[in-house]
Amino acid sequence: MNIKEIQDDIVDEFSMFEDWMQRYEYMIDLGKSLPLIDDEFKTDDNIIKGCQSKVWVHADLEDNKLIFTADSDAIITKGIIAILIRAFSNQKPQDIIDADTKFIDEIGLKEHLSPTRANGLVSMIKQIKLYAVAYQTQIN
Repeated sequence: MNIKEIQDDIVDEFSMFEDWMQRYEYMIDLGKSLPLIDDEFKTDDNIIKGCQSKVWVHADLEDNKLIFTADSDAIITKGIIAILIRAFSNQKPQDIIDADTKFIDEIGLKEHLSPTRANGLVSMIKQIKLYAVAYQTQIN
């Protein structure tokens, strides 16, 4: 599946829930299924700057596609990064660079987060895109 198709699936899944408590519970469940980062990558280099809680993201290039792993010390944040990794992992760096993130607004995520968590979300997206730029440069 391409990024847009995955994002559309995520929007569809979130639209099934009637209120934000159900959506938060779903995000927590998503966080539990997150492909966890190896402890060796839980370093300051992999911490997302601008997040209220600690979030580590690591990327590897396999077959010209980025594979992301992550972890967080907060359950909601773990759910947020799980959504982003689902959308962007196993995709080509250039596709990640070119992808928009309107699906975040479509599921209403930003407006239901505290300002510090919303800033953290923006920082997570930025870091994922920076990984994509770095690996795309290596490919070229």
